[in-house]
Amino acid sequence: MTRTGRLTDMGRPARTHHLAGNPVHPASEPGPPATISTGWTVPWGLSWLPDGSALLTERDAFKVSALTRSGTKREVGEVPNVVTTGGEGGLLSIAVSPSWKTDHHVYVMHTADEGNRIARMTFDGSTLSDYTVVVDGIKKNTYHNGGRIKFGPDGYLYATTGDAQTPDLAQDRTSLNGKILRMTPEGKPAPGNPFHSLVYSYGHRNPQGLTWDDQGRLWEGELGDSKFDELNLVEPGKNYGWPRCEGGCSTSGMTNPKRQWPVAEASPSAVAYADGAIYMAALRGERLWRIPVDGTSTGTPKAYYTHDYGRLRTVESVPGTRSLWLTTTNADNNGEGEAGSDKVFQIDLR
Repeated sequence: MTRTGRLTDMGRPARTHHLAGNPVHPASEPGPPATISTGWTVPWGLSWLPDGSALLTERDAFKVSALTRSGTKREVGEVPNVVTTGGEGGLLSIAVSPSWKTDHHVYVMHTADEGNRIARMTFDGSTLSDYTVVVDGIKKNTYHNGGRIKFGPDGYLYATTGDAQTPDLAQDRTSLNGKILRMTPEGKPAPGNPFHSLVYSYGHRNPQGLTWDDQGRLWEGELGDSKFDELNLVEPGKNYGWPRCEGGCSTSGMTNPKRQWPVAEASPSAVAYADGAIYMAALRGERLWRIPVDGTSTGTPKAYYTHDYGRLRTVESVPGTRSLWLTTTNADNNGEGEAGSDKVFQIDLR
């Protein structure tokens, strides 16, 4: 039964730079959130533009807005062909092209009539246009649609897909569901993918978080079923266990999470890396987790803001600063907020 609300090449990327331009300060901790913007309804995806502003999606309204760091919000367009599932589908994540200054491309992942898809659009700084599908054939369901897309430090686009409430799809390497996908900007399998397809890793239930540490390692946050949520260190070709394992297990061939939580304490959506730690936004858990990272090992997680701000959906490092942006989605189906009650916060690391 579905739980409410969950409902370079083969190697990891080259060690080229600190992501988002943030120096490492392993001892830093998040300070009190400051409100950047109000009046949102289920802000799901967030991606930075070169000028320091961000593009954010609203899941159920199918709209994209630009938000400056001073809090000025401007709607820039609506994504066509989006449908809701009455649960967790709709307009999900957004990713600005690393070469946006020359190609003006942005990518969105959303639910459509036939399933989930990834599309490319043009954003000229004012409006969205030129919708083109780059990946389709990802099954959808009311819940478990995954939905996070991000460009990695290797220049390729990564996407998380849920099992579409059909757990066996996660173990089927010919299916795009229950996977992390890695692709070129044209939606083709990236060079060095382990199975010569879009599939980068498999055995995932409902992954919604992707981030890279300062050494280019890929970390992933994943919603479990009724026992454990996970933070995984993702490597190409590895099997992360679902549905045979939820959390750590001793089954041969399965890759165990680096950290796991009881579902009531987490239900993670986005993850972000900053100052030597992974930050994980929790929905049902209504808190922000900080997990120190040392190489491939993790330290003891610590929770912040528990039940202070409700359901936390997306967290991202702010480029060039020691701060994070954090969004709520209290206006979603499992929250207690009205339309327009969601917020965007800034959190300085100190």
